[in-house]
Amino acid sequence: MLISYLPQHFRIISRGTSEGISPYFILLGTTSATSAFANILLLPQSRQDVACCKELETLHCVAGLLGIAQLGVQWICFTFIFVLFLVFFRYNPTHDPDSEELGEEEDQPRWQTALLVASLTLLHGLAVIVITGILSTLGRDHLATWANVLGVMAALLAAVQYVPQIWTTYHLKHVGSLSIPMMCIQTPGGFLFAASLFARLGLAGWSSWGIFVLTATMQGLLLYLAIYYEIQARNGLIKPPIETLPPSHLHANGFDDDTPGRYTSHPEHYANSPDHLQTILDRQDSDAAAETTPLLKPGGIGDPHRNFDTNRG
Repeated sequence: MLISYLPQHFRIISRGTSEGISPYFILLGTTSATSAFANILLLPQSRQDVACCKELETLHCVAGLLGIAQLGVQWICFTFIFVLFLVFFRYNPTHDPDSEELGEEEDQPRWQTALLVASLTLLHGLAVIVITGILSTLGRDHLATWANVLGVMAALLAAVQYVPQIWTTYHLKHVGSLSIPMMCIQTPGGFLFAASLFARLGLAGWSSWGIFVLTATMQGLLLYLAIYYEIQARNGLIKPPIETLPPSHLHANGFDDDTPGRYTSHPEHYANSPDHLQTILDRQDSDAAAETTPLLKPGGIGDPHRNFDTNRG
C-alpha cells in the first residue's frame, strides 16, 4: 500500500506542481480515507482483534490487525497527497493575455477552491474525532451504528471520488501530475485487498470491502484515460501542455522572463509553436493598431501632422 503511493508523491514533488489533479478529487479522497479508517477501527470484529492482542503472540496479533494497518497506511498516504497538493498548488494571480487566449486560466483552480478543500477536509476529520470520542464515552452501544454510518459515508465518497478527476483529465487531455504507475499498482491491488477484507469480515463487513470494489472500478476507468492520452501525446496527436512558472518568477507587470513584451523585435524566440508565434504577432498587430501615441505609430517619430519647418518668418 505504501509503495503504491510513492510514485504519486514523487511525481508531484519532482514536477513542483499539483497541476492536473482535481481539488475535489483530493477532498473526496481524503474524507473517504478518513471515514474508512475510522469505520474499520470501530467495527466489532476489529475491536475484538485489538482486545485479543493482549492474549495472543505478536505474530498472530499483527496478522489480526493487518487490515487495520493497511487502511491506516492508506489514510496517511492520501493525507500526504492532500498536503502536497496544497504545498505545490499554483494559481495565476495575473492576467496574462496569452493565457487568456489559450484558455489556461480556466484550467487552473482558484486559490479559494484550494482553501475550501483544506477547510472542509479538516472540519470532516475533526467532526469524526469528536463524535467518536463522545460515543466512546457516553454511548458505546451506538459505536457499531456509527461505524456503519462511517462505512456508508466512505462508500458514497469513494463512489464519486474519481468523477471530478476523470472529468479534469478528460478536459485537460493530459495526466499532469497524476501518476500512472500509482494507478497501475492500485487498480488490481484494490480488488485483491477487497477480497482479503471479504475473507476476514464476510458479508457483515460489506461497508469496508465494498469501498475498495467501487474505488478500484473508478480508478480503472481513470487509468484507461490516462494511458490513452499519454499514448496520444507521444504520437503527437495531442498538443503537450505548456509548462507555466510559479508566481515567484513573475515580474510586476505579470509576465515572466519567457513572455514577450508588447513590441518585442524577436517574437520567434518566445514562441513554443507556430500557432503560439502567430498568436504573439496577432496580439502585437492589434496593440499597434489601437495605439494612440504618435511615437509608436508606423512611419516615424512624433506627430505626422505636425509642421517641423524650422524656418520662422
